[in-house]
Amino acid sequence: MKYARLTQQQLEELHPEFINFLATQSITGEEWTALKKEKPEVAEDELDVFSDLIWEGVLSKVEYLENISELQMHLFHLTEKEMKLLSVKVMNPEIDLRTEIGFNWFKRNFQSDFVEYLTASKAYSDDKNLDKFNLIQQGATITKGDLYKWFDQIME
Repeated sequence: MKYARLTQQQLEELHPEFINFLATQSITGEEWTALKKEKPEVAEDELDVFSDLIWEGVLSKVEYLENISELQMHLFHLTEKEMKLLSVKVMNPEIDLRTEIGFNWFKRNFQSDFVEYLTASKAYSDDKNLDKFNLIQQGATITKGDLYKWFDQIME
């Protein structure tokens, strides 16, 4: 398995897609039920293959990721050739960027001496989607990039 198995909730939400996937494998509903009982390891393998297919599809479309903690924001723009990072660090231990109050403080004070910025870029490895997946595994979430775009504008 290349990525991670989808959660039970994700699998339930993708039930129609999973049925289509099984159909492409020439597995009927009855055969799937029997497979789960009689050969659970084969059923597990099918779930893994389906999960990887879904991840590949999602990751190939991801353009922006955000990883926000109490005092730091890591905003990623995933371009065709590289990963661009905009990093924000708040040096005010009373602030939690994950809260509305903390984020509002940041919006008022983003140009103060209490905020540091860093930009960087990095080429992808041989597997661009795995690079993206690793960022997600480290806590990043997929976004539309509004925060990254806002920073990109103010830093020009």
